[in-house]
Amino acid sequence: MVKVNGEQLDIAGKTIAEYLAETKYDPKRIAVERNGDIVFKAKYGETVLNDGDSIEIVSFVGGG
Repeated sequence: MVKVNGEQLDIAGKTIAEYLAETKYDPKRIAVERNGDIVFKAKYGETVLNDGDSIEIVSFVGGG
């Protein structure tokens, strides 16, 4: 199980890119943190989620 924004999901073994493709997140407008470390967008396709990982996804919102 992988914790994503506080929710336990059965997505261990998938890459970050694979997980994001199944969601409504726009990879151009988010930042991803894995176990406290920022994951660069260029690494989404090669970063495999492991059992016990903690992922935080933050969406950027424009305005002003």
